[in-house]
Amino acid sequence: MKPLAENLRPQILDDFFGQSHLLSDSHPLKQAIDRQQLHSMILWGPSGTGKTTLARIIASQVDGHFAQMSAVLDGVKELRAVVENAKKFQNIGQKTILFVDEIHRFNKAQQDGFLPHIESGLITLIGATTENPSFELNRALLSRLSVYVLNPLSAQELSQILDRALAHEQLEINDKEVSAQIINASSGDARRLINIVEQIALAKLSVLDAQSIGQLLQDKISVFDKGGDIFYQQLSAFHKSVRGSSPDGALYWMARMLVGGCDPKTIARRLLAIASEDIGNADPRALEITLNAWDVYERVGDKEGNRAIAQAATYCAVAPKSNAVYKAFNQAMDMAKATGDLAVPKHLCNATAGLNNGEGEGYRYAHDETDAVATGQTYFPEALGEQVYYVPSDRGLEIKINEKLKQLRNQL
Repeated sequence: MKPLAENLRPQILDDFFGQSHLLSDSHPLKQAIDRQQLHSMILWGPSGTGKTTLARIIASQVDGHFAQMSAVLDGVKELRAVVENAKKFQNIGQKTILFVDEIHRFNKAQQDGFLPHIESGLITLIGATTENPSFELNRALLSRLSVYVLNPLSAQELSQILDRALAHEQLEINDKEVSAQIINASSGDARRLINIVEQIALAKLSVLDAQSIGQLLQDKISVFDKGGDIFYQQLSAFHKSVRGSSPDGALYWMARMLVGGCDPKTIARRLLAIASEDIGNADPRALEITLNAWDVYERVGDKEGNRAIAQAATYCAVAPKSNAVYKAFNQAMDMAKATGDLAVPKHLCNATAGLNNGEGEGYRYAHDETDAVATGQTYFPEALGEQVYYVPSDRGLEIKINEKLKQLRNQL
């Protein structure tokens, strides 16, 4: 007996719910389907948004052989078999469309196995992933694919699927509150919604009211995947809340991640990055406080340790902000990459033992100078001249640092 989700799987685009932004007549994907000129692509989106269904429908509307692999179950051996079959179909003038579910689970070396066959036109690859392709696919493969983003289904789209699922199971819900309860529990996931309806049908509930459905659903599981894109979204929201000086937003997203099972040390690690990237010398204590919070967590564990991390998060949120060091370091890195062949000025070199070609000559030891500043001494290759990367902000401690730097740079 097939699962309800499989029985309800649409076979044509007209029966497909959601992703209207990809399937409008003006979108390149829809135009490619209509012209039967399919290209290799990645369908990226959360679970239950229709990636597999859309791939099957696309393949059915384009004349060719459809092959399917799962990165969870299959590997290089199965890919070789697909390639051999594709060559046979190519000999009779048919294309092979290969659908790879959860393609992100292939390692980088396995992903390289697709490259020659995509480039030769032997296969057209459709990969499905819940993970950010920028993180999970190697650059060589990603550069040969179009990436299409699938969104969680809206309440209206889920309502249409709910009606279809209820009709199939000969169930009737007249209470809008109950329907909304099921839709809310689905979190934009069509498969989850259909599975809920299937559970209701199997439970043979005599009354479909809010209480009975609530007991069936129990507590809604928090949506969090430590390795998934939702992880990066919530961590990003936390980071941006701290950067935006919202301690309340920072605490909310921290709590969301903790409730969902995030390792608190992941949050502490991100706070350390924030302390240097977004606060910097405007308040150097932020780095120390965040390190201390991490240390407290290691010493006392979750409950008390989480409070220490929360304390650090709120401190960082209200601290004065500056990305001056972050920007300065990036500029220095860019300059270093562009001028990597410039020699170190001789006065900044150390003399090599037994040899002396002028290394170190003319160097002035700062501690022997007035105010420990060697006025007029240069610190860059002559071809570059002196550069200015670090421009302190007018916030926090950097106000005083800026005054000091102006004085120093005027002396130099």
